[in-house]
Amino acid sequence: MFRRLFWLALGIGFGFGLSFWVTRFVRRTAERYSPENLSDNLAGAIRAFGTDLRAAVSEGREAMRERERELRADLEGRAAGRRR
Repeated sequence: MFRRLFWLALGIGFGFGLSFWVTRFVRRTAERYSPENLSDNLAGAIRAFGTDLRAAVSEGREAMRERERELRADLEGRAAGRRR
């Protein structure tokens, strides 16, 4: 008798806890995909992409300038060697 009551109480507690968790999960998911949140998230992602793109272009230009300096120095060294 007590074993059955124990398992009944355990099942009720587990069922209540699981239903509470599922309800919270569904509400959070629905809120996350609401039109207002999606537009905010999209705007933030676009801003971050623009920032990352500007940083990448800047880094690429600096690498290009550095390589150009190296090539010019190499050419000047070769030209000085030919003059001798």
